[in-house]
This record gives sequence, structure tokens and C-alpha cells, in this order.
Amino acid sequence: MNPYQQRKRWKYSLLAFAVVIASGSLFYTGYLVKSIKRSERTRAEIWALSIKQITAADDNDFLEYVSTVRDSLTVPAIIVDDQGDFITTRGLDTTKTYIKIPAGQHPKGTKPRVYDPGYFKAELAQMKKQHEPIRLKVFGANWFVYYHDSFVLTQLKIFPYIQLSVIAIFLLVAYTAFNTSRKSEQNQVWVGLAKETAHQLGTPISSLMAWVELMKEKFNAEDDPLIAEMENDIQRLEIVADRFSKIGSMPVLEELSVYEVIKDFMDYFKIRVSNKINFDIHGNPYLRAGLNIPLFDWVLENLLKNAVNAIENAGSIKVEISGSKTKKQVYIDVSDTGKGIPRSKFDTVFQPGYTTRKRGWGLGLSLTRRIVENYHNGQIFVKDSEVGKGTTFRIVLKSLTHDTQTAA
Repeated sequence: MNPYQQRKRWKYSLLAFAVVIASGSLFYTGYLVKSIKRSERTRAEIWALSIKQITAADDNDFLEYVSTVRDSLTVPAIIVDDQGDFITTRGLDTTKTYIKIPAGQHPKGTKPRVYDPGYFKAELAQMKKQHEPIRLKVFGANWFVYYHDSFVLTQLKIFPYIQLSVIAIFLLVAYTAFNTSRKSEQNQVWVGLAKETAHQLGTPISSLMAWVELMKEKFNAEDDPLIAEMENDIQRLEIVADRFSKIGSMPVLEELSVYEVIKDFMDYFKIRVSNKINFDIHGNPYLRAGLNIPLFDWVLENLLKNAVNAIENAGSIKVEISGSKTKKQVYIDVSDTGKGIPRSKFDTVFQPGYTTRKRGWGLGLSLTRRIVENYHNGQIFVKDSEVGKGTTFRIVLKSLTHDTQTAA
């Protein structure tokens, strides 16, 4: 199993574990809420019965006991008759209750309290939404007892969501910190490996250069095309070593013609692959952008190699260069007639470790995105693809063209 698949499986396992925790928390909290609801309804029923007994009892000792039971209710409640008129209330805001104090005689610094029927109607409407009323038969009339959920029950209902939100935030922060630390460590390893590779390549490259010069002198092969191609390959090795030496440091970008840079690399690349693949480049030769040739050639190499591998037999690879003078951008579209990419994999192909080849490492497009985005301040994405017909990758760079008319 490659690293990409392992990471994907680990993410799904973590998600499944989080769902189990969330479901368990919600289930248990729901169980507690139902238990407290039953308990509060029982208390409300006892309170309702105590009100009924108070209206009918004559025994003072019994009245005192029943009044104690009545006053023990901790949840807000309202009793209305079958006409909707208020009989009594319990546990509501007393500042809304009318207290008759002559104007000008209320204590200094306070205001007289005024009965607010709207407040009690609003409370009653909310109680009706929460619970079915408790019915009482008093003096031949029907009374209805409505009550609120207690403060504890209300808090318990929202507690699991608060708890899950806190856990989610903690996991997100922890994952971000872990991911950042892991990426930083990977970057350090990658930078060290790249620089060591560049150092190790230096000696054999120098030896090859010396051997080529010796062959020229010994066999008088200054104009031999094979020697010329060998020199081109040695120069390519020098470029590769230079690429690795630049990893970890910000490269210097030069203002260059995008068309010329791409054409130079394609001329080198196309003679080293099957002659059944046709290469074509066209576009505006005046468009310029900030490029680092060794690194940008690496981008082109990865894209063109992927295109060649996607073409199973014969086909074509086309590079089209265009620009937008309003957005001040250069667009580079690399198209092939290969096997294509499913739409669901448009972003996945840039993930490290993802590959469809048995011997592939899955690093080419990941490095390509890193070079384009981190070192050239650009973008790269799959513009379009259709399975069995081909793929188009698009690179977007900042245009440095001075004559805006040529960028149209």
C-alpha cells in the first residue's frame, strides 16, 4: 500500500472514530434528557394536584403540608382555565407582575412594576410548544397546567453540541499543529537529501565532461552529432544538479519569454521520446514572466513525461501559450491525447505518493505544484480531462509583458 492510500485510510478511520464518539455522546445525553423530563413532569403533576387540594381542603395542617409541596416546584409554570384566563403562575419574572403603588410614591431610584400581559402570553406560548398540559378538574371547571423545561435541562440539551464543538476545535488545532510539524520535518529531510544529491552528482558530471573533451581530441570528433548530443545530456545533468542545489532556497527569477523557454526545452525533450508522438507549440511569443529556467524546465519535464506516459502508442502533445491583459496573467496549457484523468482525481493527482504506474513514486506532479506555487507565485491545475481522450493541465503565471497589446 502506497503512502497516499495509507494516509487516506487513516483519515477515514479517524473520521469513523469521531462519528462513534459523537453518536455515543448524543445518545447518552438524550437518555439523560428523557429521564429529567419525566422527573420534571412528575413534579409538575404533583404541583398541579397540590393547587387542586389547596382550593378544596379545610384542614390547616394539611394545607401547610400541601403548600410546602406546591412551593417545591423548581420549574416555571402557568395554570389557565378552559377560557385561556390565567389562574396562577409559578417561577416567572415577578418584575412583570402588577404591584399597585401610587404615582410618585415608589422608592427613590426605582420604577413601579407594571403587569405585562404580553410577557405571560409569550411564556405560555413557549410552554405549549414544549409539553402537553396537565389537566385538572376543579369545581367542575377544566384547568390546564403548562410548564417550562428547567435551566439544568435546557443546558443539558445544548451541552453535547458545545462539547462536540470544543472537541472538534481541539482536534482541528491538534491536527493542524501535527500536520505543520510533519511537513516541516519532511521539508528538512527533502532539502537535505536534495542538496546531498546535487553534491554527489558534481563529481561524475565533471568526469563526463573531461571524457567528452578527451574523445574530441583523440578521435577528432568536434563536429560529430553524437558527441554534440552527449554534451547536451551532460548539460542536462548539470541543470538537474543545479535544481537540487536550489531546493530550500528562494531562486532568482528572470524576466523571460515564456514561449522561448518552453520551445527550447521541447526541442531537447522531443528527440528523446518515441517518434510516434507529435509535439506542437504555439502562442504569443511576446508574453514574458518571471522564470527560473532550471526549475521551470523541471515543471515542463514532469508534465511532458506524464503526457508521454499517458499516450500508450501514438498521439500528440500540444502546448498553447496565451495571456490576459486585464488580469495580467500568462496561461500555459499542456494538452495530450492520452488516457485521461477521472474528474474525481483532478486534485488527487497532485498529492505526494499518488501514482497509476507500478514503478512510479508519485512525486512528479507534487513537485511541479510546489515549484509553480512556491517558487514562481503561480497556479497549476487540471483544466480539463476526459477518460480515453486526453488531459489539459494549465499553469497560470503573473505576466511581466510591458506592451499590454501583445498580451491580448
